[in-house]
Amino acid sequence: MTPPEPDLTDWFLTREGRRNPDTRLDTRHPEGRAWSEGNRVRPLIDGAAYFAELHERLEATGEGDLVLVVCWEGDGDQRLTDDPDSEVAEVLCRAVGRGVDVRGLFWHSRVAAVGGAEGDNLSLGERLQERGAEVLLDLRVRSAGSHHQKFVVIRHRDDPSRDVAYVGGIDLCHSRRDDAEHAGDPQVFEIADEYGETPGWHDVQAAVTGPAVFDVETVFRERWEDPTPLTRSPLGWLDRIRGVDLQPSPLPPQADPPPSPEGGRHLVQLLRTYPRLGVTRHYAFARQGERSVALGITRAVERAEHLVHVEDQYLWSPRVGRLFAAALRDRPDLRVVAVVPRFTDLTGMLGRTPQQLGRHRALAPMLEAAPERVGVYGIENAAGLPVYVHAKVCLVDDAWASIGSANLNRRSWTHDSELTVAAVDPDGTLVADLRRRLAAEHLGCDPDEVPDGPAELFAAYADAAGRLDAWHAAGRQGPRPPGQLRRLSLPPLGPVTRTLASVPYRFLHDRDGRGWRMRLRNRF
Repeated sequence: MTPPEPDLTDWFLTREGRRNPDTRLDTRHPEGRAWSEGNRVRPLIDGAAYFAELHERLEATGEGDLVLVVCWEGDGDQRLTDDPDSEVAEVLCRAVGRGVDVRGLFWHSRVAAVGGAEGDNLSLGERLQERGAEVLLDLRVRSAGSHHQKFVVIRHRDDPSRDVAYVGGIDLCHSRRDDAEHAGDPQVFEIADEYGETPGWHDVQAAVTGPAVFDVETVFRERWEDPTPLTRSPLGWLDRIRGVDLQPSPLPPQADPPPSPEGGRHLVQLLRTYPRLGVTRHYAFARQGERSVALGITRAVERAEHLVHVEDQYLWSPRVGRLFAAALRDRPDLRVVAVVPRFTDLTGMLGRTPQQLGRHRALAPMLEAAPERVGVYGIENAAGLPVYVHAKVCLVDDAWASIGSANLNRRSWTHDSELTVAAVDPDGTLVADLRRRLAAEHLGCDPDEVPDGPAELFAAYADAAGRLDAWHAAGRQGPRPPGQLRRLSLPPLGPVTRTLASVPYRFLHDRDGRGWRMRLRNRF
């Protein structure tokens, strides 16, 4: 007797499983579902590909269309292409001039607000407001928290088949416009010296078409329409002096979900993080916060059988390490490949050392559980310079994929606002194609040359890294081996260093946004 086909929706959280009864995100989904069907998800690898497409889509907007932009960091002078006229602020302002309704939600970094530096969120918001857009600088976060979501929604009044949402890890700011060669963006966001004058920057954004665009728009609308004051900071008087918009205008009525695109077969669930703000204030759409990023990724990893491939800026936290370690112990055929930054973006005892501690706490349980089935790698460009991995991608068994703003750590799972797209493809090609494309970039080969077997792919990563490591160890003699991969091991931190770094790690880098009851129970 042939066993029944597995239910693809078992990869997803139910509406109740989201554990946020206050949201309207799932109200249009039938039968208690918390996902949509009939979508198409196209991963855009590296910022140059995303920026070029975004530029084309924004320039094609017209009267009556709606553009919604959410940033952690925005630079108005960042070029979307090589064209000097493709600067972010000017592209959006030209859209306003054509009659497009442009709205923005930018994190209100108080450092930027006090300094008034050109190119920060405050300056970009002011520039857009002067030209007729409306931008809110949003400080509705926990102490030392941020709005870390990064997405753009474009809706067309007269042709909803063209509607699209972009969700992922790429902000509209400096250093992001890089490609697979990873020579870096000429417009530089400075990080640690190891990355050179123009840091190579590896990242991923998802282009989503179909009914899920409506859901991404709903995420924006819930934040925009939240009656909670935009800031309760004692520095709020600075906003009033500078004339910052503190009262959002009503959004136009939300159009129906766009139709499924041709060939749209993907199931899409939006996963989010919102913290519990406190006793006297809350989000109207998430009174106790939401931790569906943590819940959704946990569910997927617990279902993994053969391969988990992650690319992550901040793979931190003992909770994350224990999740992967348990999966490795339970399933002897499971392998984990992790691509992370070779060096942290910060330096010093308050920066690099706590970040190394976070990585140690995540990787140590995994390597203890199955050292021969865990491979951790950094990447470098052809010049031998390390490439900063900023992506937040998790691929499980060629069945489930997540692309978003959330890293694999406690902060992204509990403390800052985050948005991640989780997708399932009935025929599996979405996840397999993305795995091959990422592997091809890292291995230095064509996608059709990437091994499909989990064991074979795992070995290919190890072999490629071994050859490149040996070439460096031999003084770079002879032709450089193909690929980008360099093997990484546990950061060498002694017990005294780990103890000293634990305080800044806990209170600066990997904060906890849960209520105390949930912390005591270690629940999400």
